[in-house]
Amino acid sequence: MTKTGIAEQLARSREEYANLEQQMSDPAVIASPSYRDLTQRYAHLRQIIQAGKKWETLRSSIAEEEELWKSEEDLRNEIEEELEADRHALARIETEFHHLIIPPDPNDRKTAIVEIRAGAGGDESGLFAADLFRMYVRYAEAQSLKTSLIDSHPTPLGGFKQVIFAIEGKNAYGRFRYESGVHRVQRVPETESSGRIHTSTATVVVLPEAAEVEITIDPNDLKIDTFRSTGPGGQSVNTTDSAVRITHSPTGLVVSCQDEKSQHKNRAQAMRVLRSRLKDQIEKEQEEKLSATRKKQIGSGDRSEKIRTYNFPQNRVTDHRIGLTLYHLKEILEGDLDELIDGLHEAAMEALEV
Repeated sequence: MTKTGIAEQLARSREEYANLEQQMSDPAVIASPSYRDLTQRYAHLRQIIQAGKKWETLRSSIAEEEELWKSEEDLRNEIEEELEADRHALARIETEFHHLIIPPDPNDRKTAIVEIRAGAGGDESGLFAADLFRMYVRYAEAQSLKTSLIDSHPTPLGGFKQVIFAIEGKNAYGRFRYESGVHRVQRVPETESSGRIHTSTATVVVLPEAAEVEITIDPNDLKIDTFRSTGPGGQSVNTTDSAVRITHSPTGLVVSCQDEKSQHKNRAQAMRVLRSRLKDQIEKEQEEKLSATRKKQIGSGDRSEKIRTYNFPQNRVTDHRIGLTLYHLKEILEGDLDELIDGLHEAAMEALEV
């Protein structure tokens, strides 16, 4: 964005901020359903204006330093150092400003529903699914986000056929949204006596949780079955039929939950996942209809797309969407995902047209 563009956008943001401030003092607006959205927009505009003030201050300082450099020959070395530092700071602020003026996705603030399923590779893919689950839980903890298990289907070796969990907290979905896709691991399994490297996969799906008011589900469209929860190897872990399977007849979507001891709680958790899947399906259909005007994305967003490879022999993790390769695989699997996730967000920002 040019200097003129930043100045114009800053002026527009200040005008909108003043108008919103006036609206939000009206008791009728305060009582309206849209008040929360207005407060969020107000807070976002304040961030834009604060960044704009820093930009204006730095531009003013740079102009003064450039004039001093011309007139104070004896101080040129010191002035050059200050100029270099301020120019770097100005570039950072311009990047920050550019990111801020892109309207945030309202889904970013929502709870993330994460589903991990073992893919190709037999028992090894189940173990890899467990590794990914642990990695995301560790990363969420480092971000001060709360995780809670919704449903799991463990394997006898300590892996997962499938695990579904929620991540709650500030910008939860926003942080995890680009993790959807096929994750591939290349390593020698513990069960491999010949030392041969195996390639296995697991599929990750990240959905923003849908509130009840967003998705209306007709109870007549639901087929609800109950069954007995089971653990690895079919061993019963519950003596009552507390597990729940819900089938949504119009779409054929099926969700089952068995981790809670109460049938009522399992049903609530299953409905939570079903609502989020339905919301995702509706949004994808809308995006396909508007494909000509869709914003550019990181990758295709297809769940069958191979997005990342974890190569143990080379201590390497490669994200194929942005061409980023890192050589500290162990730390990444322990939850050190900042560089990958920040890189994906940066690339997404650059792909958007402002």
